[in-house]
Amino acid sequence: QTSRAPAISVSAESCIPAGLRLGPVPGIFKLGKYLSDRKEPGPKKKVFSYAVPPVFQVRMVRGELVDEAGSSALEWIGLIRAARNSQEQTLEAVADLPGGQIFYRALRDVQPGEELTVWYSNPLAQWFDIPVTATPTHDEKGEERYICWYCWRTFKYPNSLKAHVHFHCALSHGRPFLHHDH
Repeated sequence: QTSRAPAISVSAESCIPAGLRLGPVPGIFKLGKYLSDRKEPGPKKKVFSYAVPPVFQVRMVRGELVDEAGSSALEWIGLIRAARNSQEQTLEAVADLPGGQIFYRALRDVQPGEELTVWYSNPLAQWFDIPVTATPTHDEKGEERYICWYCWRTFKYPNSLKAHVHFHCALSHGRPFLHHDH
């Protein structure tokens, strides 16, 4: 990979009220598969027939979120970046029934200009066997780090570790997350 795709972020153009549901999320749900400690997301499929601007703004119209072109969430929901930690998370992925359709729900009022980021709700994480918690350690500089309990790779953010264990760690061999401190 010689060049990196430009970072795409989806941000609110107007206030998005807490509890608002977006979706359902189309396609195969793999939230976090391309998450990294860097802010730039990995390559994404372009779901538009026109060039996607680096900042993609959405607004409320008659109780529904739409983009600048008036397209519904189904057209751009896949561009919402996975949250690296709970501090930057604005949405959570939820399902009414285990194995049912997945929606994104606003955790709080999202202010104009704020980026939309999403991570699993605890029940959905458990359904997909995504770790719910990650305990930090501190490196020699005193900075928090998260260490994979299988391969010992180090991560800056808890959700980067959780995504690594679920999608990428060759040593986990698809073993379910161990529900105790490591």
